[in-house]
Amino acid sequence: MRILFLLLTAWSSISLSAKTDTNPPNVVVIFMDDMAYADIGPFGAKAYPTPHLDRMAKEGRKFTDFYVTQAVCSASRAGLLTGCYNVRVGILGALGPKSTHGLNPKEKTLAELCKQRGYATACFGKWHLGHHQKFLPLQHGFDEYFGIPYSNDMWPYHPGVRHLPMAERLKKWPHLPLIEGNKIINPTVTGEDQ
Repeated sequence: MRILFLLLTAWSSISLSAKTDTNPPNVVVIFMDDMAYADIGPFGAKAYPTPHLDRMAKEGRKFTDFYVTQAVCSASRAGLLTGCYNVRVGILGALGPKSTHGLNPKEKTLAELCKQRGYATACFGKWHLGHHQKFLPLQHGFDEYFGIPYSNDMWPYHPGVRHLPMAERLKKWPHLPLIEGNKIINPTVTGEDQ
């Protein structure tokens, strides 16, 4: 509930501070796994330049606090998108390629709320909230999706299984597909593809 309140508060502050023209402000949410606070320029990184992110932060709103519901991929994504604790929406830990469940299609997501306000929505990159079609982004309010359904360390090229013959690797980790919309466009993403 606290996250939902924070999301609604953030949405209200964006709405209230928007110019009085009829165009709503653009909203870009960048969600990265395993990123420390100061890994990009807007938050203090000096080791490598991030000029486009720096500009976006300077010209828009930069939110500095987000408490994840669980410090792992799927659970934190579920919390951000639904405003609910991950346990309440049935996402515990990180979903893998053998998971049979995902984000319940009945859950209301941030993308669906944005669509109600006239926004076009898109998701690019790792989804990690269920790889079966009923759990994919297009069923959760996104107009477009291009990405992988789960983590790229859950595939037959994982360092822990790379030494095994491919047949043995595939018993533990299946091939990682690339999906556009609801369709697999490349069933076998390789290291070179990434």
